[in-house]
Parts: sequence; C-alpha cells; structure tokens
Amino acid sequence: MAKSKELELDLVEISPKANPPVCKIIDYKKFLYEQKKRDKAMKAKATKVIVKEIRFGPQTDDHDYEFKKRHAEKFLKDGAKLKAYVFFKGRSIVYKDQGEILLLKLAQELEELGKVEQMPKLEGKRMTMFIAPKTKK
Repeated sequence: MAKSKELELDLVEISPKANPPVCKIIDYKKFLYEQKKRDKAMKAKATKVIVKEIRFGPQTDDHDYEFKKRHAEKFLKDGAKLKAYVFFKGRSIVYKDQGEILLLKLAQELEELGKVEQMPKLEGKRMTMFIAPKTKK
C-alpha cells in the first residue's frame, strides 16, 4: 500500500481467494479505459447477421415466384440469411401442401447459393423456411 501511494497509483486486488491475496499496482482509470476500448473493438469485429424475408402466397404465380427468387439470390449473394415464408389467409390454410412444395422448390433452386437451415415448418398461419448463404472459400 505504501508503494502504491508513493507511485500515486491504485492497488488493485487481482485474486482475493489466493493465499496471500494477489494485488497489482496500476492506474485503475486507465485500465478501465483500455478495457472499454478493447470491448468496443471486439464488438465492432463481431459479424452482424442480416435476415431478409420473402413472402409467398400458397398460389403464387410463376412470374411472381421467379421475381421473388431473383431477390432471394441477390440476398444470399450479399451474405444475408433468407427467411422465406408462405402466408395462409383465411381458408387458404387448406393448401398447406402447395405452400410446402413452393418452399421446397425454392430451396432446390437456390441450392448452389445457400443451404437450408430449417426445413419448411408450419407455425400458425405461416409456413417458414430458413436458408443460410454458403461461405466463400
């Protein structure tokens, strides 16, 4: 303690459970600043996952399907995850099989750009499927 006062620095307890307790003489404010700076740099390096959504109806026409498929291709090329879903309105829930066929067709056509993370799954009035982009080598 005398040494830390003499140097005008802080005495910080590193390991209190050790026998004798381990302490270090440092400038505590500077230490906190450096730690905050390190945490901020780590956060900036972390990859941010972007999820793009594409919505279909159970009886989506071929032209609309191709149009939305082109958008899906662009999203996967840009490195975003894709959430494709079929939304069933009212009594169209009867066409669950058509919705599943539509999503599986999309997955098959986007096979070279991404891989299916979650197969089509019905949740309420939505049938959802996730496709993750393939990593570039």
